[in-house]
Amino acid sequence: MSENLSERLAELEKSVKRAVETIAALRRDRDGLEARLTALQAERAELVGLRQERKEVLAQVDSILKELDKLEL
Repeated sequence: MSENLSERLAELEKSVKRAVETIAALRRDRDGLEARLTALQAERAELVGLRQERKEVLAQVDSILKELDKLEL
């Protein structure tokens, strides 16, 4: 019976070790994904700013073209 308990204890220790390794790997993955998410959020914010800037430039160009049309009349 003590052999069964010793074997069972060894199996449980292996299971715990695997679980600890799996948890560590998942934490590393999570940390990597969080870093990637942060980078993507920064890129998205930059993209939103660039889109707004583009709208403003297009409005200015449109205004300039309208003024040129008036001068050609």
